[in-house]
Amino acid sequence: MSKEKLVVLGNGMVGHHFLEHLAETGLAGDFEVTVIGEERSIAYDRVHLSEYFQGRSASDLALGTAELYAEWGYDLRLGVKATVIDRDARTVTLSDGEPLSYDKLVLATGSYPFVPPIPGNDLPNCLVYRTLEDLDAIREAASTANTGTVVGGGLLGLECANALQELDLDTAVVEFAPRLMPVQVDYEGGEVLKEKIQSLGVQVLTGRATQRIEKGANAGLRMVFQDDRMLETDLIVFSAGIRPRDELGRDAGLEMGERGGVKVDDQCVTSDRNILAIGEVAAWNDCCFGLVAPGYTMAKAAVSTLSGGDALFQGADMSTKLKLMGVDVGAIGDAHGDQHAGARVFRYLDQISQHYRKLVVTGDGRRLLGAMLVGDNSYYDTLMQYFSNQLDLPEHPESLILPANEGGAPALGMDALPDSANICSCHNVSKGDITSCIQDGSATCLGDVKGLTKASTGCGGCAAQLKDVVDHEMAALGMEVSTALCAHFEHSRQELEHVIRVEGLRSFREVRNAHGKGLGCDICKPTVSNILASIWNEYVLKEEHAGLQDTNDTFLANMQKDGTFSVVPRVAGGEITPKKLIVIGEVAEEYGLYTKITGGQRIDMFGAKLNELPAIWQKLVDAGFETGQAYGKSVRTVKSCVGNTWCRYGVQDSVKLAIDLEDRYKGIRAPHKVKFAVSGCTRECAEAQSKDFGVIATENGWNLYVAGNGGMRPRHGDLFATDLDTETLVRTIDRIFMFYIRTADRLQRTARWIENLEGGLDYLKQVILEDSLGINADLDTQIERLVGNYECEWKATLNNPESLKRFRQMINEEGDDPNVVMVSERGQPRPANEKEKAELIPSVTV
Repeated sequence: MSKEKLVVLGNGMVGHHFLEHLAETGLAGDFEVTVIGEERSIAYDRVHLSEYFQGRSASDLALGTAELYAEWGYDLRLGVKATVIDRDARTVTLSDGEPLSYDKLVLATGSYPFVPPIPGNDLPNCLVYRTLEDLDAIREAASTANTGTVVGGGLLGLECANALQELDLDTAVVEFAPRLMPVQVDYEGGEVLKEKIQSLGVQVLTGRATQRIEKGANAGLRMVFQDDRMLETDLIVFSAGIRPRDELGRDAGLEMGERGGVKVDDQCVTSDRNILAIGEVAAWNDCCFGLVAPGYTMAKAAVSTLSGGDALFQGADMSTKLKLMGVDVGAIGDAHGDQHAGARVFRYLDQISQHYRKLVVTGDGRRLLGAMLVGDNSYYDTLMQYFSNQLDLPEHPESLILPANEGGAPALGMDALPDSANICSCHNVSKGDITSCIQDGSATCLGDVKGLTKASTGCGGCAAQLKDVVDHEMAALGMEVSTALCAHFEHSRQELEHVIRVEGLRSFREVRNAHGKGLGCDICKPTVSNILASIWNEYVLKEEHAGLQDTNDTFLANMQKDGTFSVVPRVAGGEITPKKLIVIGEVAEEYGLYTKITGGQRIDMFGAKLNELPAIWQKLVDAGFETGQAYGKSVRTVKSCVGNTWCRYGVQDSVKLAIDLEDRYKGIRAPHKVKFAVSGCTRECAEAQSKDFGVIATENGWNLYVAGNGGMRPRHGDLFATDLDTETLVRTIDRIFMFYIRTADRLQRTARWIENLEGGLDYLKQVILEDSLGINADLDTQIERLVGNYECEWKATLNNPESLKRFRQMINEEGDDPNVVMVSERGQPRPANEKEKAELIPSVTV
């Protein structure tokens, strides 16, 4: 029997999900499937499109590969579009003239960006934000621009504004409505959102109707508003909403929705029984859905329809949980309170923290009808469960939005959720779906659950709640709860270090593709970056690593409370020549830096502006200094006394050993910072027993102490070995150091590591001194690779023009930040406090 011909028009997220579900259900073999994609790229993740400007490539964002489609048996055609549907002949004509016959046709053509009919909207550098090609055009235009403006202050508009900021453009958002995100937030929420967005350096203009766009006098373009006020900008991106790509269906005579879109029933079937429509192009009950979750549900319903199943699409909850430019925004149900008669409202506003929360409840206060959050989405999951499951509200509903210290209610426990509670809206996964796969033994960890249910593999917003459900169910069944690094990696840090080292993985992308899921987060990205550095010791600002770093590593400097940075050159062993001291003094004098000698026996310089860092470090590098890596999870300092060279009590040359140790281990990344000290005698002037690695001289050699530290929980180091000669001492430190790097948890100092190490100090001695695991040769090889790969990160940066681009204080100019204000105290500069700033900087009303 010949197979039915199935043609899928559109290869976006929903189209891909349909094809994926078709393959997973085993139905792909029943059809001869042809997939038509207008873009040259295979289906990719539009939810995280702005990350394209953060270094992610088209392949990073891709949801599949051509090889995967071939494995599924699909004929994939990219870079070609359908132009005509002939319903009588059951054919689709492509833009290259080829006709395709079909038995069943699925429209998954998505939507297109709406461009307001403004005169001048077709001038050069007037662009849209929708596809990878659009982003390439924006990137090219931004390369010669200083300013960029987004028309549209909704969800897509703010995502676009974030993208323009990533391109170092001075960014503005123009919104016709009186507030940002008018669909999701009310006036009070809009004001808080506006303040938060403006605090990020984005100019926000609401209530502005653009009358025309023309050539500018001081910039490439000029926007003229309804009141004849103007805004000049080099680049305009329209992101004012979307419209369904329904022209094919319209021209073919399919029934349309009242406001556009191809009309479908609960089975996603159009007015032609042989044609289905899913995603943004489909109009169900005359409503088109612009979120991915309803599209995924439609895709599953369409697959069911093709197989004769009974799965239906019966609408979708449009509640949203967003993080826009780092700002939380959440909207649940009837967030505005205008859809239910007699509804009552509770509001919480904290203008200091810029948090706004709103509850809409029934007149009797027993049911949640809607909610609104700006600034803090930590309340979202609990409120969503009350709403979606129609749970009885507490006696005082307002407690659900109050802070804990003001009488706020605790988060809803997992026991309180019914099995029908929706945990992942993207893939429509309920609590019952999760618990059942754990109870039947098919899932034994978070990764298994995600693999079986796809929960948290969409936008990732449900990751925390998913983990709570999994942990709760596993604990209830007496199972061991996972120690996964985060929702994206099911391995602990120790396990990740092992697989990266053994498999020779060199980038986050390789690690994620081999052992992770999703896009990564603020936990796994810097952790994996740290592991990669501790194994390969590559330049941390290398293109594939730069986007993983936290703020301090990104700028190779510690950010201070006023937004300035500290400069800390390496002073190995605390020994410094008068000539180098003079250089430090000259640099501090020239750039107005505060100087202080630290407990680690080096000199810190505070108050450097971001744009000054390269020039400062150029002077220091030219004078022979290297980075002290005070910003990194790495070896910081090796403190020493003057030893037997000067001190009459000294029995060994502690300074030489300290310098040798610092030169050997400098640049090596570890789970946390690592400090050394060397004392020349038992008088212990260098305080070696309070360091991660402490060395004390004896008449016969050196005593080695490990796992000491100061801080909030001080710990005296443990005596590990006595009377070691220098060569044996160094080899012993090498091996302990590498074993710590391999086995410690994320952000775990050596003190806590040895306390949690099974077998403790005795076990460590067996591993290192007796080679009980047979790994010492491997540890020796690894340390030599790290030592051999060392390079000063600041010297490498100064020689790398691309890396230097990140050191700009202002988006659109090379100057200083006027908000950084210093005053003099004890003959040195320090940051001005708020009162001093108010006196020194006149207020400006815009």
